[in-house]
Amino acid sequence: MKVISWGCVGQGAALRSSPLFHAGCEPPPPRRHDGPVSFYDEIGGEETITRIVARFYAGVAGDEVLRPMYPEEDLGPAEERFRLFLMQYWGGPTTYSERRGHPRLRMRHAPYPVDPTARDHWLRHFRDALDEVALPPEQDQQFWDYVTHAAQFMVNTMES
Repeated sequence: MKVISWGCVGQGAALRSSPLFHAGCEPPPPRRHDGPVSFYDEIGGEETITRIVARFYAGVAGDEVLRPMYPEEDLGPAEERFRLFLMQYWGGPTTYSERRGHPRLRMRHAPYPVDPTARDHWLRHFRDALDEVALPPEQDQQFWDYVTHAAQFMVNTMES
């Protein structure tokens, strides 16, 4: 007898095609992912992004400038969309695009008057969220650079 793949004892291809082969053998160990680690994974994945988004929306809920921009009484659906978007953006699951298609952020925000005051309120709540989560400085800066750029990109009016 010779040892074949997965550490099972048997007689080559004939045994590998047998149901008995699969019933008594352990599957191969999961392959190690040797590629680069995503930013999503570096910062703690879904748990960290969920905490950031929850803290952000806690701020939005009481904000006199931002809260009126959300047509839904319950901020839960908006929070879920934002969480899924950030997870995907930073290298996590692609659930956002699978459910909603391309993000088209500027188009999705076009119905709402986003002026510099709204941008600054949005950024203040995001800064509070990042501070609460306390990412390592390099990751904090990378996240902050992205959101400040994205917030500026969403500005669609100079009128308050």
